[in-house]
Amino acid sequence: MSRKKPKPFWERAYKGHVLWLGRQKLGKVTLAAQGRYTWEAAGKAGAGDDLEKAKKAVELAVAMADKQPDLFD
Repeated sequence: MSRKKPKPFWERAYKGHVLWLGRQKLGKVTLAAQGRYTWEAAGKAGAGDDLEKAKKAVELAVAMADKQPDLFD
């Protein structure tokens, strides 16, 4: 039998959303002033006007960090 690889999932948090993989926090999106959203993931950060676009940016940053090896590892 093969075990399925766990998938990251979004959970609603206070004034935002958090992307989890098991018990590890991968990134977050927070509601900022005037309806803008800020996001942080994998050492990157940004802002946007749309929640879905901010979530996609977090997912992309996590995916890119997973594929690119660490420079100082």
